[in-house]
Amino acid sequence: MKKLILVVAMIIGFTAYSQAQTKPGEFKFESEVHDFGNIAIGKPIVYTFNFTNTGDAPIIISKVETTCGCTVPEYSKLPIKSGEKGFIKVTLTPSGPAVPISKPITITSNARTTTKVLIIKGVYVDGSTN
Repeated sequence: MKKLILVVAMIIGFTAYSQAQTKPGEFKFESEVHDFGNIAIGKPIVYTFNFTNTGDAPIIISKVETTCGCTVPEYSKLPIKSGEKGFIKVTLTPSGPAVPISKPITITSNARTTTKVLIIKGVYVDGSTN
C-alpha cells in the first residue's frame, strides 16, 4: 500500500511539474489603443488589432464584447497556436452628437491574462472631416 501511495504521489508530482513548465497562451498586440482622430458621423470606419501568441499553449478567444451597438467586433475564431498571429477587427459606425469618444473592446480567452481590454478613441465630427 505504501508503494502505491508513493507511485501515485510521484505521478501527481510529475504532472504538476510538467504543467508548471508550459506557459499558457499570451497576447502580444502591436497596439492596444487606436486613435481614429476625427470621425465623420454616419460613416463606418474599421481598425484591426493584430496580435501574436507569445505563450506555449494555443489561445482560444471565447468572446469579444463592446459597450454599444455602434461598435461591431470580428475576431480569430480558431485557436491561435504559439507563434501564430490573430486579429480583433472593429467596425465603428459613429452616431450621435459631435463629441470625443473612448470605447473599450473586452476580450475573454484562455490566455494568461484571461480578460484583455483594447481601446478605440477619436472625436465625432459633423460632415466628412477626417
